[in-house]
Amino acid sequence: MVKRTGGPRRKTRSKFRKSMNEKGKIPINRYFQQLQSGDKVVLKLEPSVHKGMYFRRFHGKSGTIRSKRGSCYEILIRDGNKQKMLIVHPVHIIKQ
Repeated sequence: MVKRTGGPRRKTRSKFRKSMNEKGKIPINRYFQQLQSGDKVVLKLEPSVHKGMYFRRFHGKSGTIRSKRGSCYEILIRDGNKQKMLIVHPVHIIKQ
């Protein structure tokens, strides 16, 4: 059998890197931020938290909150002509 090369974080060394002034402890209010259905959000990945990560193609995209699923949120984004739904942890979401 052929061994698979890479995974979901393949080729993301510079894409997910934090700048020097962003490094350090994550504020706790990023984990517990409350978002409502219909809110506009931007996907900005927090590389130190692996729970609720999305695929690297969607980094920097904006979308709208559809609903809450457990501790995560369902986000609708446009990928080309298709509308896709992602399940993302609130630590990776920035409200617009």
